[in-house]
Amino acid sequence: MSAAPSSAKPTALVTGANKGIGHEIARQLARRGWRVFLGARDPQRGREAAAKLAQEAADGGSVEFLAIDVSEPASIARAAEDLQTRTDGGALDVLVNNAAILEDADQKQSILEIAPALLQKTLETNLFGALRLTQALAPALAKSGRGGRVINLSSGLGQLSEMDSAYPAYSISKTALNALTRQFAGALKSQKISVNTMCPGWVRTDMGGANATRTVEQGADTAVWLATEAPAELTGEFLRDRKQIPW
Repeated sequence: MSAAPSSAKPTALVTGANKGIGHEIARQLARRGWRVFLGARDPQRGREAAAKLAQEAADGGSVEFLAIDVSEPASIARAAEDLQTRTDGGALDVLVNNAAILEDADQKQSILEIAPALLQKTLETNLFGALRLTQALAPALAKSGRGGRVINLSSGLGQLSEMDSAYPAYSISKTALNALTRQFAGALKSQKISVNTMCPGWVRTDMGGANATRTVEQGADTAVWLATEAPAELTGEFLRDRKQIPW
């Protein structure tokens, strides 16, 4: 397997990037001259978001829509094939697993009452989406001339060291995503692919709400740093504000 030349324009896929933190990650990478694939399940919203960010991209940077619904295995397979045909040699430098759902925010249910179907639906997107997509794109990441990087968007609600009873489905899904990060970090280390997870904090987005304490720029910062500046040997860690935090 030959790696793409390191002089090629760096390339990233950001899922769930038509709005919120994913949108800001895509914006900042494009402004740095990256070729960004903006993953979204809604074609109209995805294309509109990509077109808007493309206008803000730096010289050499670009933003392109990629149709993907991470809760659907068939959609992931199609997206992986599409990405391979649209990239040089099928190489990908960075995968940002950002797409997620929060289904139990307004239900005020503890783990004692929550329906197993709601937990299953949450895991399908927040956990299995990242699992399937990372598996599908691992060969593309291995071709990166810079060393591939996987960045998983987690949450402080997934920290076992801080967990209480709030948002059980979402919290459990993010704890599982953290475990997935450790597994992939170990499995992909020999291929020089780093895998880390990060907490953006409480961010003012549709999911975080208007009362959140952080801007979307602050929420995206650590993910962008992991994609562009973090040491290549940093892998298997949980970070917030560019610093390691307890699991």
